[in-house]
Parts: sequence; C-alpha cells; structure tokens
Amino acid sequence: MEAYLYESLKDQKVKCNLCNHRCVIAEGKRGICNVRENQGGILNTLVYGKLIARHIDPIEKKPLFHLFPGSLSYSIATVGCNFKCRFCQNADIAQMPSDRNGVIMGDFYTPEDIVKAAAKGNCQSIAYTYTEPTVYFEFAYDTAKLAHEKGIKNVFVTNGYMTAEALEMIHPYLDAANVDLKAFKEEFYRDLCGAKMEPVKETLKRMKTLDVFVEVTTLIIPGLNDNEAELEQLASFIAEDLGPETPWHISRFHPTYKLMDHPSTPLETLVAARKIGQKAGLRYVYTGNVPGEVGENTFCYNCGNLLIERWGFLVKKNHIEKGRCTFCNTQIDGVGL
Repeated sequence: MEAYLYESLKDQKVKCNLCNHRCVIAEGKRGICNVRENQGGILNTLVYGKLIARHIDPIEKKPLFHLFPGSLSYSIATVGCNFKCRFCQNADIAQMPSDRNGVIMGDFYTPEDIVKAAAKGNCQSIAYTYTEPTVYFEFAYDTAKLAHEKGIKNVFVTNGYMTAEALEMIHPYLDAANVDLKAFKEEFYRDLCGAKMEPVKETLKRMKTLDVFVEVTTLIIPGLNDNEAELEQLASFIAEDLGPETPWHISRFHPTYKLMDHPSTPLETLVAARKIGQKAGLRYVYTGNVPGEVGENTFCYNCGNLLIERWGFLVKKNHIEKGRCTFCNTQIDGVGL
C-alpha cells in the first residue's frame, strides 16, 4: 500500500515525512524503520494490517493510569521501529526487520476487524503499542478514524518521534498517548537509541497543545539516566512545559537485548526519582515494574488521600467519582475518571 506523508525527489528517491528521521530513501531501499520501502519512486508501507500482536490488556499496562481506570484496551502492533534502543523490551518484534535481514511477519487484518474485536471484547480503547505505532501509521490512522466513529478511544504508546505533520493528521482521532521520555541527555538518545531528544520534547508539547491527554514514562537504567540532576531536569520539563497534571511513570529496568551488562534498577532509585518528581510539582508520579509498592497508587494532590489502589495492573479500589476526589471534591486530572 502507498504510504502517507512522503514526497518525491529526483532520481526516483523519496523523502519520508512520517518521523523525525525524515529518511531520504533510494529506489529499492527501506527507511530506518525497515518497514517502508521505495518501490519505483513510490513509498510503500510493508506492514499495513499485518499484525504481529493482538491482545486485550488492562489500560494500566500501557501504562495509562488516568484514562478510564480499570478498563480494557484492545492492543495491536506490527513489526518494526524507528529507534534502535539497546534496551528494547520488545526487540523480538520491534527489531525483527532490522535483526533478521528485513523479515516482516504477521497476520492480515482490516481496520474493521480490529474495531469489531475491540467492541466485542468490551474494550473502551484501542492501543497502538508494543512496537512503535508511528511506523504503521497508515493502519493506525485508518483504524483510529473508524474507532472514533464508533465511540472507542484511541491511544498511542510511542517514543514520540513522529513529525508535526503526522501528529496534526491523526490528532482528531487520538485521545491519549503514553510517551517515552527516555532520558534528558542528547548523548543517551544518540548512543543508545539512534535518535535525538529535542523532537520528542517538541512532540510532547505539541500533543498538549492539541489536547491529546499525555502520560510520560521513563525507564530508569542504572549508570545511564539515573543521575539525580538529570532526573530533576526531566521532572522540571514535565511540570513546567507540559503541566503539573501530567502523570510521570518511572519504570524499573531489567537487563535485556543488547544491554545485558547493566543491573536491574534498585528500588531505592525509583523511590528517590518519585520524590524528585513530587518536589518538581508533579501531581501524579508512579513507580512501575515493582508490584505492591505505594508508587503504584493514585493520591489526591490536594488532601493526600488514597484514591486508586493498584496491584500491578489491577485496580483494587477507586475513590474517584465523576472526576472528583470523594474526600475533598478536588478535580482529578484525566479522561473518564
């Protein structure tokens, strides 16, 4: 299928304008994502409807804690990614085309199939997740538009590297996003992800401007992005540039893929990072990948009472009614609370 958001250049080259790599692709070649190919001067997507994963998940697994808490989300993915993170948690599918000589696997589905399955599964949202939804933008866009018509919400779990053009195109149908802000140093993005940090920050700010509900996730990797000063800068950016109502998820790293020589994140590091976020003025700071910790829960930023008690992805208690704290009537930020 012909791709969206590209331009033709001379000598049958094309320029992809879907993500901020803006790859210039020669005839017969693919972009960095390895799932968009120049075929005779026409850029084609190789993954339209070719899904490698389909699951019904709790929305908390994305993680999104302030979008219809306790609801289900129909979660889909194709192979491919425009980042090359050495710590990729889903490398078997995200990096499949890059690591296996261009191999693309998956079963074919239509947008109608996905929306029907989401409705049948009593899912209040469809999540484009597991890999990077930007690289299967055409299918995500067509599915999101149809889901929107049926009253089903749409969620991107993303590295935030899409262009302004891509975000402008999909935002009328995009209700929420969890965006990875992987670090607050350009060197980290360059050396460990093969990308740049500034476009991610710009995407986050643009999403807020376009009224897409945003939650941010940072995977804390010992010795690489756990410096206290860096975390203070990152937390301040979220609080000041995105707003104190923006939830921040601080997740625990476990050795994986090409980063097996770093230990799992100590719990003390996550606790300290949570305090940094709270000190910066963030209303909701969560610790992830550590079930049973107090950092999984939602507290009222006004009266301090426990509002949502969680165990992992399970909501055990919810003291929010019609978007307000049942103890002090303060408005709690989010969608469908």
